[in-house]
Amino acid sequence: MAWNSPASPALQQYAERAHARLSSGGSSLPALQGPDFPRLRPVVHDSWVRSLGFHRDPAGAGAVSGLNDPELAEARRSHPLVSLMPVFDRLLIQPAKDTGLLVAVGDDAGHLLWVEGDASAKNAAERMAFVPGADWSESCVGTSAPGTALVTGGGVQISGAEHFSPEAHRWSCSAVPIHCPLTGRLLGVVDLTGHDDAVASHSLALLQAAVAAAEAQLHVEALKGAARGRRLAVPVATAAARLRVLGPDAGMLDGMAPRKFLGGRHAEILALLGWSRGGLDAAELAELLFGDAGQQVSVRAEMVRLRKALGPEAPRIGLESRPYRIGPAVTMDARDVLRHLGAGRLREALAAYAGPVLPRSEAPGVIDIRLEVAGALREAMLNDADPDTLLDYLELPEAGADVEGLRTALQVLPARSPRRSVVVARLQRLEVELA
Repeated sequence: MAWNSPASPALQQYAERAHARLSSGGSSLPALQGPDFPRLRPVVHDSWVRSLGFHRDPAGAGAVSGLNDPELAEARRSHPLVSLMPVFDRLLIQPAKDTGLLVAVGDDAGHLLWVEGDASAKNAAERMAFVPGADWSESCVGTSAPGTALVTGGGVQISGAEHFSPEAHRWSCSAVPIHCPLTGRLLGVVDLTGHDDAVASHSLALLQAAVAAAEAQLHVEALKGAARGRRLAVPVATAAARLRVLGPDAGMLDGMAPRKFLGGRHAEILALLGWSRGGLDAAELAELLFGDAGQQVSVRAEMVRLRKALGPEAPRIGLESRPYRIGPAVTMDARDVLRHLGAGRLREALAAYAGPVLPRSEAPGVIDIRLEVAGALREAMLNDADPDTLLDYLELPEAGADVEGLRTALQVLPARSPRRSVVVARLQRLEVELA
């Protein structure tokens, strides 16, 4: 095996020591950034830094069911990559059968839409939720080839202990993002997962060749559509944009190439429009943004600046006036939390909750959204969550002083659970501090 392969013993030892260091250092970001931290490859190190923004402990990272069966069926039917599956089947899926390798095709938010290939590998991968509909974005599982490729915009290989989540340490994977050849917009990702062969140099080259062939087909389809006088059949604007307003990534628009980071005021406006769905007139938006319905002139000026900042992406997200609104194809991570809660998927809701809504915002409407999402999550955790999920919730920074939550945990934990002592210690410390 090549010395510089991600699966090489030396690089795997660095990654294993890095995991041990995080465990002994409290999974802290300063520990990861220390000068004597084991030498991870730069792409892995940078991804771990981002992953720690979503998960305090690698053991808490793991894929969740981001799409239920009806949502998955609709996503497959409407996604621009569906027309490319014959290409991927011919170049990747059929050759992968009986090799221990899997081919996964995901959308631009990290949801796996198709997982095909070796039958025994598919069965084994189910144990780490590497299945259609699962969310393999960095915000959910941390470092992995598909999630990290979507963030970096280039081909990525991740092997064994380089994965942030211990659940994935048995696996190696390579992934390449796919873009619309006409606009450069990110459409999704193609991944090869399995044993060490999945991160061989020829594996990445094979994926890149398959993606190039798929993008070429998209280009041909676009030209044929134009020749017939129709709007381009290649979904230049149908892949939904995703607005992130939770936690460290608050204020980011996914689905762009590259991803677009929004300034504070612009993120607030899109969050308010995304939450209202029905649209807001200038007075309503001014009230939610400034706490003063009379500041309609300021709202109009901010909307002009927002359109300029978005540039050609403004039509893509359906930004309109009279009333101000964004298109229904724009998804929002905060809504995912409430959707999971409404369906009783508490573990998925907790995984989707990357932190408070636009935590630095003081806009009255944003504060209301922040309180609504955080309050709904807390109520569900205290009333309906199993002990492990509740304890994971109580690890959130905002739940650090939740006395009622800790007392609830003591009520639901088994009498002989070793975790009771940790809860009791936290509760005693808080009671002393609050006395």
